[in-house]
Amino acid sequence: MTISKENKTFIDSLIDYYISEAESYRQIAENFVPEVESVPDTAFGIITGCVYSGFLQAYQNQQLTPGLEDMNEFNQIIKKRAPLIKKALLGPVK
Repeated sequence: MTISKENKTFIDSLIDYYISEAESYRQIAENFVPEVESVPDTAFGIITGCVYSGFLQAYQNQQLTPGLEDMNEFNQIIKKRAPLIKKALLGPVK
């Protein structure tokens, strides 16, 4: 099984949302200084975790279970969009 077009669109929209809210997630990560060494990396982890959670929830809502192919494809989507997420996290503070 591979990720359906609808689920890919949903994942992309989630990533777009989190990119648009990157500053908020950077602020959340800043709350963990000095426990975390990198605020942008921590915020990136929070964002990717939220997108992953949304991906799993979409499958659960459809009464599906993602297989290995789905997980690999999801990881490729995140990897492809990672530079945009990182750019948003490293951008100027508003």
